[in-house]
Amino acid sequence: MNETVKNTGLFAIVAVLIVLTGVTQSWNAALLIIAMGLISSIMALGVNLQWGFAGLFNVGIMGFVALGGLAAVLIGMPPSEGAWSAGGWGIVAALLMGAATILLAVQVMKRMAKGWLRTLLVLAVLVGGFFIFRALLDPSVSAVEAVSPATTGYLGGLGLPVIFAWPVGGLFAAGAAWLIGKTALGLRSDYLAIATLGIAEIIIAVLKNEDWLSRGVKNVIGIPRPVSYEIDLQNDAGFVAQAAGFGFNPVEASTLWVKFLYVCLFAVVLLVLMWLSQRALNSPWGRMLRAIRDNEVAAEAMGKDVTARHLQVFILGSAICGIAGAMMTTLDGQLTPGSYQPLRFTFLIWVMVIVGGSGNNLGAVLGGFLMWYLWVMVEPMGLWLMQMVTAGMSDGYWLKDHLIDSAAHMRLMTMGAVLLLVLRFSPRGLIPEK
Repeated sequence: MNETVKNTGLFAIVAVLIVLTGVTQSWNAALLIIAMGLISSIMALGVNLQWGFAGLFNVGIMGFVALGGLAAVLIGMPPSEGAWSAGGWGIVAALLMGAATILLAVQVMKRMAKGWLRTLLVLAVLVGGFFIFRALLDPSVSAVEAVSPATTGYLGGLGLPVIFAWPVGGLFAAGAAWLIGKTALGLRSDYLAIATLGIAEIIIAVLKNEDWLSRGVKNVIGIPRPVSYEIDLQNDAGFVAQAAGFGFNPVEASTLWVKFLYVCLFAVVLLVLMWLSQRALNSPWGRMLRAIRDNEVAAEAMGKDVTARHLQVFILGSAICGIAGAMMTTLDGQLTPGSYQPLRFTFLIWVMVIVGGSGNNLGAVLGGFLMWYLWVMVEPMGLWLMQMVTAGMSDGYWLKDHLIDSAAHMRLMTMGAVLLLVLRFSPRGLIPEK
């Protein structure tokens, strides 16, 4: 079969599934699947850049996505009234003190000769700096968290348009990736996976426990939108008249229009990143990365700086995941640190890349849409299937209750089954790397 025809057919199948969802359930559900499919495809592009291009096994995707979500809060939310005067500047001073302590310790390590004197001086700098850091931070944090804790209790953000948070989320994730890469990219692939997973858990732990930064598990709600609010559209006489002309009531029309605007915004971001990824893939830089991926020793013998190239692609892929994280938090309108789970934000993204086709950007996009559709739809479909199977059984019968309760596990079983089938019959993915 012609490659173009095959790829078009695969995307057409996913499109038909989404259209059927709109026809049989609601177009709101279909548009939400498309919006989240676009975000998932962007995450898959970032992971494909790291794994498909360079062979870097990053299982800390969850942490980079969460940093993107934090950016939406720090950029889009207004400053909390009274928080900065209560202790905000003290927190800034403490963070600067912590950074200065680390820099001073690094300078001591670089400028002094090895020996017991250097070790003692580095320990003195670190211990002394730590106590000063805590002395500045603790009272300031307590003061900030005491300001209207039921509604705010944190510093808030800059009050800028939330769409600015998308590139900032990429910068946050890129900064974290640089720190991780400088320490962990020299590790073997399995140790790199352990290191990235551990650091991602640290990032989530910080978001959950540092209330002054992100309200912790109390969550930040009401993040401003880059599109209109439904209630504003419903109160707009012109919009109501146009909706009536198309046969929609104002409530349904407003929700559909808002989701459609989100889909348009997310599609623009995906197309730009897809174009840049394709340019990178077909450039000398992309060919060099694949050469390093296939044989590091040979590439290094040809004079290529393997560690530097790995650091570059690790930062770029993580930045893309950070952008997607900021977009997802913008769509949700809230930051919930407790919802960042490895199963959803690491394992599922990896399944998207593997099923779609590692090393192929088009395959990553296909995997993002397909696996997100299955992730959303399989559980209700499983419940419907179990109800059909048990229709002839009496209520309260143990087998009927067991099968209906088991429908909740259809999602995980389907993910595993799809992954196994693809690995068995198309081990390079549905759209393999050329």
